[in-house]
Amino acid sequence: MSKVGLIVPTLNAGELWDSWLRAFARQTVKPDYLLLIDSSSTDRTVALAQSEGFDVRVIAKSEFNHGGTRQFGVNQLADADILVFLTQDALLATPDAIEKLVDAFADPSVGAAYGRQLPHSNAGPIGAHARLFNYPPQSQLRALQDKGQFGIKTVFISNSFAAYRRSALTAVGGFPLDTIMNEDTFVVGKMLISGWKVNYRGDATVFHSHDYGFLDEFKRYFDIGVFHAHSPWLQHTFGGASGEGRRFVCSELNYLAKNAPRLLPSALMRTGLKWTGYKMGKALHARMPLSLNRTLSLHKAYWVRALQENAGDR
Repeated sequence: MSKVGLIVPTLNAGELWDSWLRAFARQTVKPDYLLLIDSSSTDRTVALAQSEGFDVRVIAKSEFNHGGTRQFGVNQLADADILVFLTQDALLATPDAIEKLVDAFADPSVGAAYGRQLPHSNAGPIGAHARLFNYPPQSQLRALQDKGQFGIKTVFISNSFAAYRRSALTAVGGFPLDTIMNEDTFVVGKMLISGWKVNYRGDATVFHSHDYGFLDEFKRYFDIGVFHAHSPWLQHTFGGASGEGRRFVCSELNYLAKNAPRLLPSALMRTGLKWTGYKMGKALHARMPLSLNRTLSLHKAYWVRALQENAGDR
């Protein structure tokens, strides 16, 4: 029997944390190992997790890194064959959510799997549509040869609720240790190229959504652009993001026209901010001062580390 480990990065999980832990306690299948990697929370995140049996590793807030922190967790759970990742704001929607996700690995060709994300009950129409568009109810198995059909969406995955076969993860070098974001996409791309498959499980569900403000939309897409600039092999192999972007915009406008027409101007403005942020991040960040990149970025710690590294090189 495969051993399963659960890794959850946290920072001041707040009011949702009680509900998160209750939903986890109801799971029909519990992982063999429970690891919380906490970025020095000042609330009761750690104490509540420990009361539910989690082993906790506390790191400095400045040390958190999307890929490096998760790889730290992988290294900690050396005996786990399947590694499940959840975030503190992804609420398990059904008691069999983890069971359904782990079931994906009954297929020996599957290197990674991820579940369906449903909008939180208080999600706004724009945030809700993003989940409905990206996470349909139908499950899907994707391999490298499917890139002609799915393009860049072939490598889509989210570590808010995902799992990896350790042997596949190790074979592609693990998570990148210093990437601004999208460590999950990076790994799945490497896995697909190496012959593994990714399984989207529409029957393994969590509640997880965001209602980003205008500035945060710009900053998030700026960071996505930076990621693609540093990982050009992804688009060279699987195709660019423009086609998928157009499909999303058309879907969003149709959804809002039916459900919240008052938000159509907001959606159009957001589309412009996303496009501008992405283009600036991808094409211009290498020519801009690190301090400006930090200002334009949602993940500021990435640039703080870069500034520190530059200072150390002098």
